[in-house]
Amino acid sequence: MLQSPGESAPHSRKYLVRDRIFGIGDDYWIEDEHGRHAFLVDGKALRLRETFELKDPERRVLITIRKKMLSLRDTMAIERDDKPLARIKRKRLSLLRNHYRVELVDGTELDVSGKILDREFAVEYEGELLAEISRRWLTVRDTYAVNVVREDADPALLIAVAVCVIRLAERERGED
Repeated sequence: MLQSPGESAPHSRKYLVRDRIFGIGDDYWIEDEHGRHAFLVDGKALRLRETFELKDPERRVLITIRKKMLSLRDTMAIERDDKPLARIKRKRLSLLRNHYRVELVDGTELDVSGKILDREFAVEYEGELLAEISRRWLTVRDTYAVNVVREDADPALLIAVAVCVIRLAERERGED
């Protein structure tokens, strides 16, 4: 997750992600804040379970996201190089904010909290902000931004985390 210990980045990196990523089934580009292709989303529409791959501009697979088929609570799995990288599940629910836990295979835990369905939430590691997800910076309705604020954070993983918690929140609310 964190590539090396360090302080927060002096500048951030924003990526624009289309809403309803699992409903699309087609390939599309996630762009950076300057309109350049940053990641390709390859929707695997014909698979039995929800799956998509996040690829770099050269079309190499960086991250694979799958909805776990057999679990007591909805869980999504993130893989890198066909190996488990993280599991995401709901942590707890309060009246105004949703909370999700991201458990990385190395034992690291990330906390995701905020108004998930409104696309206004944060991803933190030990209380430190890694990424902020928001629509407030954008005028395009079906898009939200993933603002990666730590220089040593993995943007592909943080985008995957954002997509997963949104999908889990939608499923909990019955928006399949």
